[in-house]
Amino acid sequence: MSENKKDTNADEGKTNLSRPGRLEMKKIVDAGRVRQSFPHGRSRSVAVEVKRKRTYTQDERGKMQVVEAVVEEKPVETLPEPFSDLDSSLKAEEKPAPQPSTPGNLTKQERDARARAVRDAVAPPPPPSQPYPETVEPPPEKKPAKKKPPAAKIQDAEIEPIEDHASSKEERRSSKKAKTEARKPAPRGRSGGRRRSGKLTITQALDERERVRSLAAVRRAREREKTKQKAADSANETGQKKTREIIIPETILVGDLANRMAARTSEVVKVLMKMGVMVTVNQMIDGDTAELVVVEFGHVARRVSEADVEVGLSGGQDEAATLLPRSPVVTVMGHVDHGKTSLLDALRETDVVEGEAGGITQHIGAYQIKTPSGSHITFLDTPGHEAFSAMRARGANITDLVILVVAADDGIKAQTVEAINHAKAASVPIIVAINKMDLPSADPDRVRNELLQQDLVVEEMGGEVLSVLVSAKKKTNLDKLVELILLQAELLELKANPNRRAEGVVVEAKMEKGRGSVATVLVQHGSLIVGDIVIAGSQWGRVRALLDDRGRRLESAGPSMPVEILGLTGAPSAGDPFVVVENEARAREVTSYRNRERRAATVATMSRGSVEQMLNAVTAGSAREFPVVIKADVHGSAEAIQHSLEKLETEEVKVRVLHAGVGGINESDVTLAQASDALIIGFNVRASPQARELARQAGVEILYNAIIYHVVDDVKAALSGMLSPDIEEVLLGMAEIRQIFNIRKIGRIAGCRVAEGLVRRGARARLLRDQMVVYDGLLSSLRREKEEAREVKEGYECGIGLENYNDVQAGDVIECYERKEIARAL
Repeated sequence: MSENKKDTNADEGKTNLSRPGRLEMKKIVDAGRVRQSFPHGRSRSVAVEVKRKRTYTQDERGKMQVVEAVVEEKPVETLPEPFSDLDSSLKAEEKPAPQPSTPGNLTKQERDARARAVRDAVAPPPPPSQPYPETVEPPPEKKPAKKKPPAAKIQDAEIEPIEDHASSKEERRSSKKAKTEARKPAPRGRSGGRRRSGKLTITQALDERERVRSLAAVRRAREREKTKQKAADSANETGQKKTREIIIPETILVGDLANRMAARTSEVVKVLMKMGVMVTVNQMIDGDTAELVVVEFGHVARRVSEADVEVGLSGGQDEAATLLPRSPVVTVMGHVDHGKTSLLDALRETDVVEGEAGGITQHIGAYQIKTPSGSHITFLDTPGHEAFSAMRARGANITDLVILVVAADDGIKAQTVEAINHAKAASVPIIVAINKMDLPSADPDRVRNELLQQDLVVEEMGGEVLSVLVSAKKKTNLDKLVELILLQAELLELKANPNRRAEGVVVEAKMEKGRGSVATVLVQHGSLIVGDIVIAGSQWGRVRALLDDRGRRLESAGPSMPVEILGLTGAPSAGDPFVVVENEARAREVTSYRNRERRAATVATMSRGSVEQMLNAVTAGSAREFPVVIKADVHGSAEAIQHSLEKLETEEVKVRVLHAGVGGINESDVTLAQASDALIIGFNVRASPQARELARQAGVEILYNAIIYHVVDDVKAALSGMLSPDIEEVLLGMAEIRQIFNIRKIGRIAGCRVAEGLVRRGARARLLRDQMVVYDGLLSSLRREKEEAREVKEGYECGIGLENYNDVQAGDVIECYERKEIARAL
């Protein structure tokens, strides 16, 4: 309650309020509930509070009295002088009229006052906005109603000015309503107005302006619009589907095919079922079936293959204007121990022969020399052993010309003929170098005559094949050999484009400790630069270093230059092509495809075949296998050993190579050999300490060797031990049956006389009757004069008992023999 000043009246002893008027005090609110409605049929019940006010008024005696409703004060118009009587009469009234005043319910005094006011008015009424004086207050009532200004009761239709006054009242009402609407705050909520503060009331809950769309409703509407837009985009104006170009690989998942066609997976499955193909979403279908499905849906199919990743790897043919002269590539070929490597050592002024195991070359080498004239010649040295046929073929395919080295004292041999055939198959010219002319037994004419049998006619005999007599030991006529090589290269007009990405072939590959994979490559086109990304067969890598044949570092290598590259992820196979690509992603993609193809080929090779083939093998008796694991220093040696061992196969035994790799013997190799009970062959490599310990514990045998024909001989001996021995019968003697004796507890005993050889106890015996064999078994007992005898010789009599056989007759012949096993060899 607000504070008021109090006066004390001594006479009456009462305390009165010094300021008359109304006093208000807020009362506790009354709680209630109301149900709110939301879009999509949602509603909820909320609690609201109704604010009520307790109003106090002062009566005539000065006491405060409670009023239930608040009396709102309305502005009262200030009436002119002629309306003073009317104003007095309104003040005298204690109760307002129960209904709006009309000309019909006015008293005579009021009608006269109105008429008089209209006639005697000297000034217009005050503006509607001017309120009544503050001294004018409505009389106190228990239920006071809204007091209207006197002008609201003056409604006489017969008097024109009164009608004008009524219309001005309507204007004031509309103006007041407009001002009230303008003062109201903007709608609350997310539509742009401020948020509601305080508690929710019934009036606010029932206010329609407060109801706005929820965020979820707006989101759903947006989703519907997007769906309609997508549906509109999927069909053109004529209502037909868009035609797409669908890329189809060799195999594809049903779900992926549906996604590429922008069709439902169920529809694609239905189409396949109509075609008789019962598949699910996650199953693969072949390209032909997928193409039929694409055509069924009205799209255009474009077939692709996994091999397309290799399209564009090669640079193609170079234009003639970009070609420049290059060095010749010469391959030295011939029989083993005819002096090929010695000849190269004499040309290069090196001593490679001293480092060769067994005095023979067992891997292919690449070298480059500089002639006195300033030209360069690249030489490829191939092994002469029969096991390295693949190396010789590889060398002949990547060369420009071949030098056929033939020893003057030995003539044409098997590998010499093979080298000639490789050179003819590669269509490269041949220069014959007759070596070892320093020996007293040298006979070059013999070599020339033997070359005629191979359709090689040298110039000395009227042919076109160039030949030269040389001696690697004495270094004679080496300059003439170089001149012939340069002359032949000039006739061939060898050219290449050095200003492009490098391409070439892998000559040899190996694994070295501390350096990783080292590949010897021959650049054929372009220039190889440090930092290039190279694909070599199924391996790739960034070139970290380039080394020449003498171990010197290079920054780049041009055409016809052999170099060693470091940085590959693994050792490629000898003979694999290499090419430089633009980025690592392309390199990974190509090598991944090649590795998959390689594994598929390996699986197909190792497959057991059909059930019929398996049954035939079981019926015929399959050959016994000798499993081996081969590890060599270079890839070419491992390849040569594998081919040599596979040639040892017979109908009874064969070699099965489980793995052939490059590098030292590791724990994985031992584990593989242990699982298959195989032999590990280490060629010019050794096992690691961990691998040796594991092999000792597992009982795996490791065979070390550095000469290839020793390896072949050891494996051949092992295979010979697996062969079944030959069985040979040795006839001991023959005995004639003269009389039959029946002995209790023993049976029938044949009394015989040894006619030939001897009869031995425990030997095998045949019973012949009329030259027909009626029994073949063991001779169980042999007696001589009632005593057991070990053997009875020719001319003596004896008693013979046969094992489990009693049907002997006088006149039969017993043939005594033995069987011996004779070992076989391959």
